[in-house]
Amino acid sequence: MVMSTFKRWSSAVFLALAFLATLSPANRAWAVLQVDVSRGNVEPLPIAIPDFIPVRPVQTTDGSLEAIGGQIASVVSADLLRSGLFRPLDRSAFISQPQSADIRPRFANWRAIASQALVTGQVDMRSDGLMVAEFRLWDVLSEAQLTGLRYTAQPGDWRRIAHKIADSIYERLTGEDGYFDSRVVYIAESGSRINRRKRLAIMDQDGHNHLFLTNGDDLVLTPRFSPNRQEITYLAYYNDKPRVYLYNLDTGKHEVLGDFPNMTFAPRFSPDGDRVIMSLAENGNSDIYEMDLRTRRVRRLTSHPGIDTSPSYSPDGRHVVFNSNRGGSQQLYVMRADGSNVERISFGGGRYATPVWSPRGDLIAFTKIGDSKFRIGVMKPDGSGERVLTDSYQDEGPTWSPNGRVLMFFRLSPESGQTTLRSVDLTGYNERLVPTPLDASDPAWSPILEK
Repeated sequence: MVMSTFKRWSSAVFLALAFLATLSPANRAWAVLQVDVSRGNVEPLPIAIPDFIPVRPVQTTDGSLEAIGGQIASVVSADLLRSGLFRPLDRSAFISQPQSADIRPRFANWRAIASQALVTGQVDMRSDGLMVAEFRLWDVLSEAQLTGLRYTAQPGDWRRIAHKIADSIYERLTGEDGYFDSRVVYIAESGSRINRRKRLAIMDQDGHNHLFLTNGDDLVLTPRFSPNRQEITYLAYYNDKPRVYLYNLDTGKHEVLGDFPNMTFAPRFSPDGDRVIMSLAENGNSDIYEMDLRTRRVRRLTSHPGIDTSPSYSPDGRHVVFNSNRGGSQQLYVMRADGSNVERISFGGGRYATPVWSPRGDLIAFTKIGDSKFRIGVMKPDGSGERVLTDSYQDEGPTWSPNGRVLMFFRLSPESGQTTLRSVDLTGYNERLVPTPLDASDPAWSPILEK
């Protein structure tokens, strides 16, 4: 059963103004971090992020502007730190504090503590009750402003504003799209192993703003996010029969895609969001099928005695990756979206499962099974360049961040039996725990939220 108390995202967050920044070609070149995904960024960029300054002392229902300004700076710092590419400096080391985002900083004070980038910001309240938050990003070495933006929102949306600011900083300094203003849907688990309660839950990518979407009366499994809208599919057992649901998180519209008693894995969306691809079993054999969401027509894509399952579209929609035992063991295969030209791509030893194509199109993530372990890895679409990113007892179910630079997955601890969500970047060196109130499995990352 879907809970009716789901909190809608506020639509009052929008970009109001981009401050002009005069940048020479040299400054632009400096600002882009060169990230080697095969070895890792050994020296994260030192960046100073002081509290955002209240323009005037104002108390809101969500706290004082002074408190909100400090919270925004803390969330921006935490986002950038988790990326592994930045090292926010300890605020106790600051020689001085900015007095206003409109005043040019004293760069010598920031060079003295080895900061290479500086963020200055301020918050204010408009007469209509909306909060204005603005920031400027500075190159401390060349003393140039790199970018500046102003956001207007309800005071209660301060956390989302912080994620958007972190995205802007990440994009300006790395040349890559950000991923902080996004959400994750997953399965929240509680109870004993023989009487497990599984609920659909959603949260910000950092674990905050957590909400349960179902009440646990029905068993739910394997949620999947649409790549281009705030919409999910998931599998639930209604009256002990598997049923696939489509749930639009923006409108709250919830509908049944169909009853699929032979489904072996929940559907994934096509890049345009108009189709889903799934694995259905018939007479004990699983093949890949595609459903048109507008007509509800189902088309069979594979027909093989082997077990074909876990399909995932390429971001251009022209190909599909899936796993199959058609060659004798569980391996990864790529085919055209119409089911033709099936080719095996995994040859690294062991078994492969749950492939997911990167939104960038350059890599495929998977679960690798071997040596009594389940590990998360990536390879190129032709099977070359395989790299294993984690090394634990049981890591499964990878899902990509919207920018294709970070993976989230779930880990089972053999000692405690607890399942937790983890994130790891493509270097494999920056692994982080994602906090959840209960055990967690089967994460699915959303696209970037709309402005």
